[in-house]
Amino acid sequence: MSTTRQDSKGWTVAFAAFGINLILGILYSWSLIQKALVNDRGWTNTEASLPYTVCLATFSLVMIFAGKAQDIYGPRPVSLLGGVLLGAGLIISVYAFSPLLMMLTFGVIGGIGIGFGFSAGTPCAMKWFQPKHKGIIAGIVVSGVGLSPVYIAPLTDFLLRTYGIQNTFFYLGIFSVAGITLLSLILRNPPPGYNPASSSAVPPEDPDGEPSWREILKSRIFIILWTSFLMSSAAGLMLIGHLANIASIQANWQAGFVLVAILAVFNAIGRITGGYLSDRMGRTGALLIVIIIQAVNIFLFTFYQSIPALLTGSVVAGLSYGALFALFPAATADFFGLKNLGFNYGLVFTGFGVAGIVGPVMGGIVADVTGTYTVSYILSSLMLLIAALLIRQLKSPL
Repeated sequence: MSTTRQDSKGWTVAFAAFGINLILGILYSWSLIQKALVNDRGWTNTEASLPYTVCLATFSLVMIFAGKAQDIYGPRPVSLLGGVLLGAGLIISVYAFSPLLMMLTFGVIGGIGIGFGFSAGTPCAMKWFQPKHKGIIAGIVVSGVGLSPVYIAPLTDFLLRTYGIQNTFFYLGIFSVAGITLLSLILRNPPPGYNPASSSAVPPEDPDGEPSWREILKSRIFIILWTSFLMSSAAGLMLIGHLANIASIQANWQAGFVLVAILAVFNAIGRITGGYLSDRMGRTGALLIVIIIQAVNIFLFTFYQSIPALLTGSVVAGLSYGALFALFPAATADFFGLKNLGFNYGLVFTGFGVAGIVGPVMGGIVADVTGTYTVSYILSSLMLLIAALLIRQLKSPL
């Protein structure tokens, strides 16, 4: 296979994975659905946060098993299964009229689908490119999740206003099954023995030298990566899960979906930019910068009481939060290797699952009890500062 054909195949796989993530990002339009559940069905903020929280937790837990399946069977069947399950979870949510039922339909079934879909794209795309480009390729692929609310947020807002909650779930479910199925057919790992051809290529990594999963779980590096991922992503998830309601409370602005879309654009930009910068300055240095910026920004959200201020805060939050999802998979590959990246990153990603419980539930409880998000902002800033202190203990392998 010529270098040109290799590059073409790799980019085709990368953009198919990007497209799948663009659909999986339906999850991040939940703040609009949550607001509708509160206003139309009388659910509390905490109740309306629970399906989203269960979905995040399920999604991250399943990443371990889905990542292992991807390493064994390849990305295509894993992604196909993910699309079917996500679509089924959304469609069955049409009949979920209580928080408990929606936790099972959207939360568990949909979460399993997202876990399988998300686990397939990034590892297989990274394997087509030189090791020194891990960050930028991971950033491009995962930017699809961050960018998705640009179209999903206004689409969901339109569907909710025009057809109601039940039909919104149905239409989003059909769209998920069809889109992910088509794009999954393009995914594939490179052939055995494949190495990216380039005069400047970095020597291939020795897969036999990679640590076992038991060794990874016991390592200081894994504990730091896992804990810092939990702390840093919980803050962003709190903000994303409640952004529409934050706009309503702090600025009396009912078009909160605009903030969701703005954050999404810069979430995607942050993923690509974070990956690009980390290829040049190292993962840990880049992680430290974005986490500190996010800590300051979320603390300042207490004082964002106007639409321009909320727009500015959402831009910074999107950039910082998005960068995490290029940096952590690339760091996992740097420290633990590429051969079992799907499974290894699944282990690290469980920190995000715990964050999915901590962040949104914390925001919902605080809003129900106090009527504001001030305490949530302070707690989120503290978690980010802890994450920054942990990251400082790591020495980047690049």
